[in-house]
Amino acid sequence: MMRYITVDGGTSNTRVMLVQNGQIEDIVRIPFGARAGIENATALRTAIRDGISELLVRHKLKEADIERILASGMITSEFGLCNLPHICAPAGIAELHAQLHEVVLEDISPIPFVFIRGVKTVGTSVADTDMMRGEETELMGVIDEGGEKSLYVLPGSHSKLIETDASGKILRFSTMLTGEMIGALATDTILKDAVDLSIRTYDAQMLLAGCRYAMENGLNEALFKVRILKNLFQKDAMESYSFFLGAVLSAEIKIILASPIRRVVIGGKSQIKRATAELVQALSDKETVTVSDTDVDSSATRGAIRIYEYRA
Repeated sequence: MMRYITVDGGTSNTRVMLVQNGQIEDIVRIPFGARAGIENATALRTAIRDGISELLVRHKLKEADIERILASGMITSEFGLCNLPHICAPAGIAELHAQLHEVVLEDISPIPFVFIRGVKTVGTSVADTDMMRGEETELMGVIDEGGEKSLYVLPGSHSKLIETDASGKILRFSTMLTGEMIGALATDTILKDAVDLSIRTYDAQMLLAGCRYAMENGLNEALFKVRILKNLFQKDAMESYSFFLGAVLSAEIKIILASPIRRVVIGGKSQIKRATAELVQALSDKETVTVSDTDVDSSATRGAIRIYEYRA
């Protein structure tokens, strides 16, 4: 029986998972990620150490029962566990496998860690230069063998739009601070009383209106219109939230619409995933494929194992 522990390290959250025969058996969720490492370099190390120990104790396992600890995401940044340089695109599963970094972190566990590097593009200006940590692993967990160029949309704290070739190799990508921006705008600005982040659905008409308004007039103006809608037009919480969400998603939608690639594969959390698909379908004739919630949740783990076990 092949057992791994995987660490999916994000900006805001970290998950430590026990995997047996390709299936996630148990999860320890850590309510902070690499951002916390900016202020407290030891907090994340301690939490991951404790998470690994907790999984072993729960399942009556020894360190020797675990093949490797597979780690990806912001865990490989300067605020994570092991700061590693990115590899350059074009890059696919073969390149990611070839650049795996194995090391034992004695202060955390005697089980060897295998870190998956992030990917970067380096161009002549900021317009064609970007970087990712973690999304390359998620992508390898959801990518299909369709044999055609695709645009993968992976919403999150830092949303990624990743262009792949027919073999599934990353060619280029764009990053948006979508998730962090939603959280900051809804909690630390005057929109606090107009945007209810507990809402789990949306009004399709207002979602589209918000996206179109931001595209035509700019995001800055569109965001203040959320307050106008609530206070002067007496729109309810769902309508105001939907306009807000459409406005924030407008940057991603603009890139998707401008891309010559017809096949768009959308992952991420259910709410953002559905809203993004709704907007793409309303504003284009592109083929949209949505990744199931189950596959999204396990994508980082499945991707990490695929990369580690890859054989040419």
